[in-house]
Formats: sequence, structure tokens, C-alpha cells
Amino acid sequence: MKNPWTKKNPFLSMWLSGANAIAGSARGHATAAAKRQATTAARQSQKQVVDFWTAAMAPPKTSRRKKRR
Repeated sequence: MKNPWTKKNPFLSMWLSGANAIAGSARGHATAAAKRQATTAARQSQKQVVDFWTAAMAPPKTSRRKKRR
């Protein structure tokens, strides 16, 4: 007697195909969001480093004094 669990089931196949498509789409969205966050973090850290070093090399700003009338 054949095992009924090894028999092909077209409904299960369609259901698994749909589930796989949804999982792939969700994985793609999650990967894109992670890449956006990583890019934003890298850009912000680079900006902080550049701002720090350019401020350190620039002479201090002189404060303006108000003229008395």
C-alpha cells in the first residue's frame, strides 16, 4: 500500500507557493529598510566626523560687540 503523505497535493502546493511569495516580499522589504538605516547611520557618522575636524581647524569666531549710541 502506498503512503498517502507522499502523494502530490495541488492545493498544498498552491498554498505553499503563495506563502513563499509573501515571505520573499517581506524579506525584501526588511532588507531594504535595513540598508536604508545603515546608509543613514553611516552618512550621519561621516558628517559628525567632518564637522568635528573642520570646527577644530577653523579659528574661533569673534563675537560682535554692539555699538553704543
